[in-house]
Amino acid sequence: METMDRQLRYFICIAELGSLSRAADALDQTQSGLSRQLASLEARIGQPLFLRTGRGVELTEAGKLLYDATQPAYRGIDLAVERMRHQGVTQGTLRLAAVHTLSYYYTADLVAGFVSAHPSVNLSIMGRSSPEVVALVESGKADLGLVYDSAVDSGTLESCPLFDDDMALIVRHDSPLSGPQDLAALSLRLVGFPPHYALRRMIQSAGLQPDFAAEAETIDAMLRLVSSGVGDCILPARIPDKLLDDYGLRKLPVARPLLRRRVVAVTQAGKPRTPLLKEFLSRVEQLAGELRGGAPA
Repeated sequence: METMDRQLRYFICIAELGSLSRAADALDQTQSGLSRQLASLEARIGQPLFLRTGRGVELTEAGKLLYDATQPAYRGIDLAVERMRHQGVTQGTLRLAAVHTLSYYYTADLVAGFVSAHPSVNLSIMGRSSPEVVALVESGKADLGLVYDSAVDSGTLESCPLFDDDMALIVRHDSPLSGPQDLAALSLRLVGFPPHYALRRMIQSAGLQPDFAAEAETIDAMLRLVSSGVGDCILPARIPDKLLDDYGLRKLPVARPLLRRRVVAVTQAGKPRTPLLKEFLSRVEQLAGELRGGAPA
């Protein structure tokens, strides 16, 4: 049984469209069903609300009184509900965990663009290793994680592929090496991430057995060590040239073996996404699409 609230909304729609058939289409109702609801409302009120004309329907005097009394109230309710629906998009807190390397060519642009469009949102950013990013999302301490897919092996997470990262060999400007490199043919002396990092495991799983001269947990520390002559390093090819120039470094493509990892966004499986998280994920996917369409920086 339809409530009077629903019948009043039907009435307002008929009045605004001036036609039972158009109102039925807009409300996804049959015209006969809508006529019955109107007849029921008129019976409750005790007066006809519309006059049938050749072009549709027109309000009676009673109908005009009812419309003038109800339409502003319902419009106010709808506007309030709409504002509440979007409140999470314009304000609130979002916790993002991301692997360190992404901050130099993806995360920074992502965060800057989103915060600029949503100045009232409090965006918390945590730079971590891949396993730590996964753990933060699994525990609910991060709402969203940006991580390499090789680190995601959990039935409690939903994963959305974003883009592929090819690796490059980072060397000093004065290195004798040039052009694409066959890393298996080199005696590699590297500065690397600690063993639990995805990029470190990638190097080992590719069959390479470099001499790790030093370990660092941040890109800046790694680049400083390479600049000091401790060794070379392997990082995503999208690391900006300008950043490398600041350290007196350059990058060389890797011809062999294939060193590629897919970056994915992870969220808790089965957990409802807030409007804010949905909005942010939309921006994540949009920026990833732009990155896929361009050459490495």
